Amino acid sequence: MSKEVSTGQSYKQLLVSIKQQVQSAQAKAALAVNSSLIQLYWNMGKMIAENQSLFEGRSNYVEQLAKDLRAEFPEMTGFSRSNLFYIRKFYRFYSSDSVQQAVGLNEALPENSTVQQPAAPNIEHSVQQAVGPGFDLFVVPWGQHVVLLDKTKSVEEAFFYLKQTIENNWSRAILTLQIEQDLYSRQGKAITNFHQTLPEKQALMAGQILKDPYNFSFLTLEAQAQELDVERQLTEHITKFLLELGKGFAFIGRQYPLQVGDKDYRLDLLFYHIRLRCFVVIDLKVVEFEPEFAGKMNFYLSAVDDLIKTNDDQPSIGIILCKNKNKLEVEYALRGMSKPIGVSEFTVTQALPAELKSTLPTVEEFENELNKDQE
Repeated sequence: MSKEVSTGQSYKQLLVSIKQQVQSAQAKAALAVNSSLIQLYWNMGKMIAENQSLFEGRSNYVEQLAKDLRAEFPEMTGFSRSNLFYIRKFYRFYSSDSVQQAVGLNEALPENSTVQQPAAPNIEHSVQQAVGPGFDLFVVPWGQHVVLLDKTKSVEEAFFYLKQTIENNWSRAILTLQIEQDLYSRQGKAITNFHQTLPEKQALMAGQILKDPYNFSFLTLEAQAQELDVERQLTEHITKFLLELGKGFAFIGRQYPLQVGDKDYRLDLLFYHIRLRCFVVIDLKVVEFEPEFAGKMNFYLSAVDDLIKTNDDQPSIGIILCKNKNKLEVEYALRGMSKPIGVSEFTVTQALPAELKSTLPTVEEFENELNKDQE
């Protein structure tokens, strides 16, 4: 190898290394800027809320404050009237009595009306104690905070979505979608036997990844659709399917083949969960849950553990997705099973009947009618 070639390769490696350092520094700087901004908003919200008596009799005090702040800091954004209301709401929401009890923010409001300078916010440490280590309220961008202030109904619900946003790096659009689909009420609500069949830590983690019901609103199925129709559409919309399943699922295959003895079997859907380090078998049923479904899943999991699972993998988990279920029936069916199984429902969008479709205008016909009205 010539000296020029060697030097060229070394230079490329140097350039790549420096580029990585710059990108890492940019990311850290962006996080630091965001954290400082959210802490600024927290302090501003505290000052506005605690000194509101200064503006008694003036209904437009926030509007005046916004005008004055924009005049003082013309290069800064975020001082609009509507955003100042959000800033005040942000402080009030996380410093209410219910939150104080949850995260230890027991700051009493002053009795006098003099301007109060806020102390350094301790909400970060307090929320970590309430929600768990590694949770940082100030890491979440302001846009996501605004969505939470608009759409969540309780502090507990907001904390849930804040934690999910941090763990999954959700954008504002994805966060909005998850709230609209009520992930908070569905997460961890499936009926399972995990605590009887898995180690405690694994059972807790596995239970948290399941939802009930799963929302497959991105599918459109005929009333007489069969399991294969659901499978086909789910794999055609695999990105949306994985988003609904949640973080950590890696798709392996549909109608995955297993040979047991002289017979061939096929798994509806097979996944591997990165965090749980185990295979996940999904069995789709477009009917109400029947007890024999649990026995069949138990058989599938035994085969997967023997034929696919390695010594580095945790025990495989089964998820039975059905149209609806009876809670007591599911509990009885799972009680004697040796393999970890969860049962959830799923919802889809039903296709319009053919006779109704024919009476509806097409997009082109609708646009033509609009154009006629505008002429």
